[in-house]
Amino acid sequence: MSDRPPRREATYEDLEAVPSNFVGEIVGGELYVSPRPRPRHARAAFRLSGALRPFDRNLEGEGPGGWVLLFEPELHLSGEALVPDLAGWRRERLPELPDTAAMTLAPDWVCEVLSPSTEALDRVQKMASYAREGVKHLWLVDPRPHVLEVYRLEDGQWTRTGAHLGDVTVQAEPFAQLALELGALWER
Repeated sequence: MSDRPPRREATYEDLEAVPSNFVGEIVGGELYVSPRPRPRHARAAFRLSGALRPFDRNLEGEGPGGWVLLFEPELHLSGEALVPDLAGWRRERLPELPDTAAMTLAPDWVCEVLSPSTEALDRVQKMASYAREGVKHLWLVDPRPHVLEVYRLEDGQWTRTGAHLGDVTVQAEPFAQLALELGALWER
């Protein structure tokens, strides 16, 4: 018999109490608090969001369009509060942005930029949450070894469709129309 008290499910009030210099998430009923991203992490996320900009716009032939892309959206899905680094919804599923602090519609694509403090959470619990919610595509970007991992959801399970290392140029679903230069994500 354990001497520990029963675990209390984390609440949104717990999330609101997280200091602003941290990122709070509720995953599997548990509150996770992580430090704000390090510069290398933030730089990779910023550069990637810039590279994907043509998918978010289609003004006067600027790009393929068809997507709504957000930086660090708060997702409220099945009692969890998740904050991926980047997320995207196909425009036909999200024709207008809601006027709320959190999104309740699961994205079609998420990207997590890995860091030592969040890698296990991103790879295990959050990947499982995204699969449960039917997110179709997932990217894991690791700026330390310069790796992009690309996953597709098939029959409720993640299938890795590619792993790309270094300064290569890749075409990765769901944005395969773009020749993505990974070296730009790692530049200082």
